Amino acid sequence: MEVRPFADGDPLSDILTLAGSRCAVSGRLEAGGNWALRFPPPGMIKFIAIMTGNGWLAVDGIDEPRHLDTGDVVMLGAERPFRLGSDLDLPAVDGAVAFAAAAGDPAQGDRVTVGNGAEFLAVGGHVTLDPIRGHLLRDVLPPLIHVRSGAPEAPAMRWLLDQLGVELAGGRPGTTLVAAQLAQMLFVQIIRAHLATSGPLGHGWAGALRDPRLVPALRLMHGDPGRPWQLGELARASGMSRTVFAVRFKAAAGVGPLTYLLNWRMRLAERELCCGTTPVSALALSLGYMSESAFSNAFKRTFGMAPSLYRNRHAATGPSARRSGLRGGAHDDLVDVDIGRLVDGKSDGTGDGVRRNPKRVA
Repeated sequence: MEVRPFADGDPLSDILTLAGSRCAVSGRLEAGGNWALRFPPPGMIKFIAIMTGNGWLAVDGIDEPRHLDTGDVVMLGAERPFRLGSDLDLPAVDGAVAFAAAAGDPAQGDRVTVGNGAEFLAVGGHVTLDPIRGHLLRDVLPPLIHVRSGAPEAPAMRWLLDQLGVELAGGRPGTTLVAAQLAQMLFVQIIRAHLATSGPLGHGWAGALRDPRLVPALRLMHGDPGRPWQLGELARASGMSRTVFAVRFKAAAGVGPLTYLLNWRMRLAERELCCGTTPVSALALSLGYMSESAFSNAFKRTFGMAPSLYRNRHAATGPSARRSGLRGGAHDDLVDVDIGRLVDGKSDGTGDGVRRNPKRVA
């Protein structure tokens, strides 16, 4: 039995899935003339896509307002209030109240009109995260990501925005689902765009994925986590010496590459123990351990209990729970369990009992 999240390794998809990211379109804003709206902290990750026109955005704690043009997309953190308008010096109307009133009016639906409503159109949405795993994503994102219409990723985003506009205007069956799927793709494109820039991200998976020299090694570890990877193999894949690679990886991720791999294996094990039926002995072998006892010791160091006890305490029920969690990627459902220290820059210790090639030293 093999443990393969994806054939070629896709760390970002793995993390987004574990974080439980789900997107939905929450409303539209039509505005014209002179206008300004203020919003409280959204309480979840929020995105705003500018479909037509231009305006200004100010986020609490960020010095300079951002000018938004047609085709721009912004993503906002959950904890900061913000203002949106044609002129931010104007007295701002409470946007949350306006959208709440629109939601109670069948004639308006999810649309709010400010002023003549003829010059500016924006679509807003939000991203919900798993209450346990969501910190994997939430903690590494900055309070504001602004992807401009002229960015290299803009053509793909423009296509998504065009399709989103068609869906929202058509009123066809399935619009809510299709719009949510388009929003999910838009969300991934925003993160891709941010990774491609010099924008700040935290340590752990995000810091490593941000460094293109480290990505080949990440893809190997995520693509085949059960293989007994050696430091030299991972370094060669990244085109560096072992020492330079190890230092660079730890500086970016907060842990060394083999500790990162150990942590990732533990997360895959945790998912399978909660969601699947693979015997512990087979699970240990699939994750590269020499014996069930070696695997059990490594798991206990991470989660504080033996794998069998963890399974008994956290095993879910229902059809989705009966599917194997070994894939670990976008094809799996999520269960709400504490994943502890998922590749977040914290060490799980040494002496992991993983199978190694005796002729090669990591």
